[in-house]
Amino acid sequence: MKKHLTILSLFLLTAFNAHSQNGRIIEQKRYVIADSVVAEIAKTLPNAQSLVAEIDFFNITYLSDGLKVKGYLAIPKKPGKFPCVIVNRGGNRESGAWNDFKVLRFFGEIADWGYVVIGSQYRGNAGSEGREEFGGSDVNDILNLVPSLSQVDKADTSRIGMYGWSRGGMMTYLALTKTTKMKAAIVGSGMADAFIQTKKRPEMDTVFAELAPGYYQNRDSVLRTRSAVYWVDKICQTTPLLLLTGSADWRVSPEEQFEMVRKLYEIKHPVRFEFFEGGQHSLIEYNDEVNHVARNFLDTYVRDGKKWPSLDPHGK
Repeated sequence: MKKHLTILSLFLLTAFNAHSQNGRIIEQKRYVIADSVVAEIAKTLPNAQSLVAEIDFFNITYLSDGLKVKGYLAIPKKPGKFPCVIVNRGGNRESGAWNDFKVLRFFGEIADWGYVVIGSQYRGNAGSEGREEFGGSDVNDILNLVPSLSQVDKADTSRIGMYGWSRGGMMTYLALTKTTKMKAAIVGSGMADAFIQTKKRPEMDTVFAELAPGYYQNRDSVLRTRSAVYWVDKICQTTPLLLLTGSADWRVSPEEQFEMVRKLYEIKHPVRFEFFEGGQHSLIEYNDEVNHVARNFLDTYVRDGKKWPSLDPHGK
């Protein structure tokens, strides 16, 4: 009996220590993008050079559920305390991983607006330990970035927002069922209904099968738990949402966003929706407009902490 209690105590102590270490940044190295790469990126992002000049970029390794997970951090060079944004990448495995272009487009651009920006490659990717689950335990890799931010001197952790794209939209919705700390969240071309996703793109069945535990045993349950349209009421009610999508997106059907907006409207969750005619999955052809609405949303609800207007019918 005493032996069993000792083993149980050691197990609980190990679990406690792993939990208490969540988010601890164990390595932080300056991330430098070669001038030639910046020049190439500037053909698509004209302000690439200025972003490199104004922002400090870092590779980070942090702890998440006892795993060493890779990510990125961007901090404005100017002095001061800044609100924060957690950015959630799309894709799976190495497809969609953070790269030079995406680091500048998301980390650099948002940091240039006056935010500390942090994001994960997710467990199992880009040299991270563990195994990716495409919306399973890897959601913790997002949540554990909140304590990571507390280790950044310029980060004001009383003001945090979230921004996810594609699969990162699904991850954002999932994270928002587990935290009330986000002052606002943005979802770009976000996955919201895995049943529509696998119907429109049958190859996604393979992705779920390879990454999501239990897929072969209970496909419907696995897809439902990754489909926010079925549990919009579980999303933090105090986190207003901005949804962005393009009418020419073949990777994530606009139908998913339409249904998500409808469900959010039904329960009077604060939501704004921007639909870009002819916009592809990345909305890169609308980059300036996307940045304008995203920045305004973050500034309103994260930086300035404003309350959303009445959602009840009103006016003359």
